[in-house]
Amino acid sequence: MVDANGALPPKEALRWAWRFRDEWDVRWFEEPVAAADLDGLRLVREHGPPGLEVAAGEYASVLADFRSLVGAVDCLQADVTRCGGITGLLQVAGLAAAHELDLSAHCAPAVCAHAFCGVERARHLEYFHDHVRVERLLFDGTLTPAHGVLRPDPERPGLGLELKRDDVEVYRA
Repeated sequence: MVDANGALPPKEALRWAWRFRDEWDVRWFEEPVAAADLDGLRLVREHGPPGLEVAAGEYASVLADFRSLVGAVDCLQADVTRCGGITGLLQVAGLAAAHELDLSAHCAPAVCAHAFCGVERARHLEYFHDHVRVERLLFDGTLTPAHGVLRPDPERPGLGLELKRDDVEVYRA
């Protein structure tokens, strides 16, 4: 898996797509170009090597943003903290399912793991250790992966999180 974070111009991204696949057997190219560059995403998707999937959407905030990515990517990405919460995420999940696209969860694993339990075509969840570190500093009830899987605790209400009020007091401005 490779994430260019939208940093490459389309033709350079296409060259890298082939190199990634040929030299390192990369099969996931996240945001090879800016997510708003739909033509660039399509170029890499349509002319890149077979078996290399293009993904984008982690910065999308409304359903129309995701709708524009359909046909330009192989897998949509959604961040529940950016796309309208759980309701927005489920709308994106419906769009993805209607177009037979998988949906990948972006960051905030303590929230995404719960929300993605309701996603029919869930692919995977990005697990950034820096996000997890912050979540663990601020909340009790964060999830720990077991064999590569995050499973929400059905014994805890809601998202399973409880704010560590005493610990966050030092951050009050």
